[in-house]
Amino acid sequence: MALHITGDTAADELLTDNPLALLVGMLLDQQVPMETAFAGPLKIEQRTGATDAAAIAGMDPEEFLQAFKQTPAVHRFPGSMATRVQTLCQTLVDDWGGDAAALWTQGDPDGPEVLRRLKKLPGFGEQKAKIFLALLGKQYGFTGAGWREAAGDYGTEGSFRSVADIVSPESLTKVREHKKAMKVTAARSNATKEH
Repeated sequence: MALHITGDTAADELLTDNPLALLVGMLLDQQVPMETAFAGPLKIEQRTGATDAAAIAGMDPEEFLQAFKQTPAVHRFPGSMATRVQTLCQTLVDDWGGDAAALWTQGDPDGPEVLRRLKKLPGFGEQKAKIFLALLGKQYGFTGAGWREAAGDYGTEGSFRSVADIVSPESLTKVREHKKAMKVTAARSNATKEH
């Protein structure tokens, strides 16, 4: 199994090999391009040397923020996102022994249980949790019963809705087109409501 999300071999290898990196990439996936978000964990590792939840959670917040702000920045909102990453890592330490993969492996959970666990994480609302569950099921080898149903539309086989469906440059283009179409639809819907 190898992920191909960012177009950067080193960043994709980290996502493939380090469940925390994948979880942090998903957390960062808002208001920036997907590739930027999922390349973030490699930048964090390169700039801080931290590869596990306990190390990131234990870093001085100001030092961690500086690592986020270095050019190219990890995220366009470095302050709030650096705090969110540290909060997420602290939650993993407190609730899961620092092991991100425990979210989908501990106790052999089914899809709905993994969704519940993800939604308890800081920064993971319903949509983000469903997308991440779909990513686990489609590309990360998670086979818990009912994961497709729990992931909703993101679990649909052959769809190009989210990062869960990116396996190549071609599929990235299809996901981008889908997201663009959804934004246009949402904008039209909002314009109609306002008139």
